[in-house]
Amino acid sequence: MSEEPVIAQRGPYTLEMEPGTYWWCACGRSRTQPFCDGSHVGTPFVPKEVRIEARGKVAWCGCKRSRRGERCDGTHRMLGPEESAR
Repeated sequence: MSEEPVIAQRGPYTLEMEPGTYWWCACGRSRTQPFCDGSHVGTPFVPKEVRIEARGKVAWCGCKRSRRGERCDGTHRMLGPEESAR
């Protein structure tokens, strides 16, 4: 059985973003959600580099299970009660 990422939040982190390069936390352990703080070290997870081209709102995935990677796709609504956020 493969390791699952920690559910950091049962919903998106909707943030107004400026153009730039960001590192989305894929492990769910970062204390600077939704961005990486290096907490993935020692896990099979690696952060995802995301380039934002224009200023605007981004709904970053908080449950770490979106089929769209770093972008929320609503998967958090389908998580069972046994799957809890940290």
